Amino acid sequence: MVNEHTPLTVALAQLDLAAKKLHLDHGIHKILSHPKRSIMVSIDIRMDDCSVGVFNGIRVQHWDVKGPFKGGIRYYPNITVDEVTALAMLMTWKCAIADIPYGGAKGGVCCDTKKMSRGELERLTRRYVSLIADYLGPQRDIPAPDMYTDAQTMAWIMDTYSQLKGYSIPECVTGKPVDIGGSEGRTEATGRGVVHCIKKAAEATGLKLMNATVAIQGFGNVGYHAAQAIHDVGGKVVAVSDSTGGIYCQNGLNPPQVLAHKEKTGSVQNFKGCTNITNEELLEAECDILIPAALENQIKRKNANKIKARMIAEAANGPTTPEADRILHEKGAYLIPDILANCGGVTVSYFEWVQNLTREHWPLEEVNRKLESKMTQAFDDVYKLSQEEKSDMRTAALMLGVGRVAHSIRTRGLWP
Repeated sequence: MVNEHTPLTVALAQLDLAAKKLHLDHGIHKILSHPKRSIMVSIDIRMDDCSVGVFNGIRVQHWDVKGPFKGGIRYYPNITVDEVTALAMLMTWKCAIADIPYGGAKGGVCCDTKKMSRGELERLTRRYVSLIADYLGPQRDIPAPDMYTDAQTMAWIMDTYSQLKGYSIPECVTGKPVDIGGSEGRTEATGRGVVHCIKKAAEATGLKLMNATVAIQGFGNVGYHAAQAIHDVGGKVVAVSDSTGGIYCQNGLNPPQVLAHKEKTGSVQNFKGCTNITNEELLEAECDILIPAALENQIKRKNANKIKARMIAEAANGPTTPEADRILHEKGAYLIPDILANCGGVTVSYFEWVQNLTREHWPLEEVNRKLESKMTQAFDDVYKLSQEEKSDMRTAALMLGVGRVAHSIRTRGLWP
């Protein structure tokens, strides 16, 4: 039996819901159901032991009616075309909600970075870029980091693309190291953006953030920076987890100390003064705010009723299944959907692109101020529509994102 909750089936169901609510023209609905382009490549590289490694690479470009394609590249063993297609589609809505001039894309390479050397990863990255370079560029498609890729990966992408073109093109990729054109604040942007949304949602629901208890599933880049940002505004982080498991401390955790422990031991578990818990137990922990910042489909029908959080902010892509969505809504939990909550990363990527195009470099304070302004406006736009439509925030976010893209297609028309 086919899993009904693959990322693509969920993304298409969400598009169907928005199309129905918007009374969308059938032709535009059909257009948006398919990516504009899917590129599959075979990446052959020389491994350190002189053998030849062959890896499958994917880049899916969903729709670029509002601007060049934009989206991350992930390195992960079990990537599928359907998964990347779904993520590219969600990026299209995310960029529209944030009101930035991009269309959605996503890419990936099937590999296990934990079993590869730095040299092998560099050769893999450069070969991958060389195979899809004709479809990349600052006005065509601008990659960014994602799972198991980072600023160093983006530096290799920038250098490879620049070497192919014959001159330096920092604006061809975002998420680079600051000293070669990266933006201040990019690393922490997604986590900070999640907390900007939480602050607005707290105002809307009457939840006081000072000493509000917070549980965060996933303590990677996004989870850590969300923990730090919520800690900075007075929230009390009582539980965090990574792939090995989690920890719970009723008196609250210090995020930098937990990070230092994780970097030393390889896990957040066994942190002094805490109780070890599973990832499943973290989701069901006593807390005011739950931030799923790990993988998709973590909140499901079987555990949705056990979730005690008053507010859920989806830092990860697709952490909640459709059935769980309905259960949480019926319970009265306030959910900030992924395509709104985690659009801080692509927003600061847009800032980086603008800085590169104009050869400027903005100070951190300016980047953070602009990020808060963008996130606040995006939340306000979605919240206003949810009130007008008497709908949950996910439905409103989908309607806003899909509606803006559909309007641009109608305005521009089809060529020829």
